[in-house]
Amino acid sequence: MPRGTNQKFKFTYLMRIMLEKTDDEHSLTMSQIMEELAKYDITAERKSIYTDFQDMTDRFGIEIIKEQKGRDVEYHVGARQFELAEVKLLIDAIQSSKFITEKKSRELIAKVKTLVSDYQAGSLQRQVFINDRVKTMNESVYYNVDDIQAALNENKKISFKYYRWNINRELEPSHNGERLTVSPWALVWDDENYYMVAYDEVDEKIKHYRVDKMMKIALTDEKRAGKELFKNFDMARYSKATFGMYGGEEKRVKIRFKNHLCGVFIDRFGKDISFKAVDEDHCEFYVTVNVSPQFFGWILSLGPDVKIVGPDDVAEQIRDYVRSLDL
Repeated sequence: MPRGTNQKFKFTYLMRIMLEKTDDEHSLTMSQIMEELAKYDITAERKSIYTDFQDMTDRFGIEIIKEQKGRDVEYHVGARQFELAEVKLLIDAIQSSKFITEKKSRELIAKVKTLVSDYQAGSLQRQVFINDRVKTMNESVYYNVDDIQAALNENKKISFKYYRWNINRELEPSHNGERLTVSPWALVWDDENYYMVAYDEVDEKIKHYRVDKMMKIALTDEKRAGKELFKNFDMARYSKATFGMYGGEEKRVKIRFKNHLCGVFIDRFGKDISFKAVDEDHCEFYVTVNVSPQFFGWILSLGPDVKIVGPDDVAEQIRDYVRSLDL
């Protein structure tokens, strides 16, 4: 059999064909596989293809399943690195992320779909919707993440300009346009946005910044500060305590509620919270939060069946907050 011009790429193209053209519902006969290889100007004998199939399984974990279907013997890829349901979860996460622009969402989804066969990708395409929900307009967010990750890896501070929206729907510099210099320690995805958590050495406190509002990031030559603060820092606890990633004084508050609302608090704070019965209809629990107008707004959104009962100063703060609304 004459050899094709791309013979040295036979294994690569064979693996590509099997991953793209087969799955649990779609198989190829040996003749069809050889026809697909011929499209790349590659010739192959059956015996060499069997050997390649074994190598795919042993070396790359790509299982090639052989099945007898009537008179034909067909082959397809079995278990993949990502199952179809897992790829769908990834696509859902991309679509729901406000910090990913619509353009980049489409690009990422196209890449994620290469993790499954062409047939499975086609079924996913019918479920993919990029609607007009709020998406960031800062395409540089991806480069920002790279820069922040580099600072984390190299133990360096970063400087940047921070922006905010004005009433004309334009981003304008905050902090009088001055560059901020902080020590980044983590990236957090919270409430559909991406944040950098950092230590501000000037103010001597932990702060967070929306990554899509950071611009002109530069690594400095200074080593990061705040190592001791972040040695045992609980990022999950920080995210749960900081409502909408708005700051506020950290307090341990006591919340009383009607029993039917227990699921709301478990969803927000996790299953580790401990409820104590007050009477047949009410329970209360303690939780540490950053006290802020956003926290008060969330509590009030739950209606009259929820009340902050301690400490006294926080209970008074929420009463003052309600009076300030002038409803």
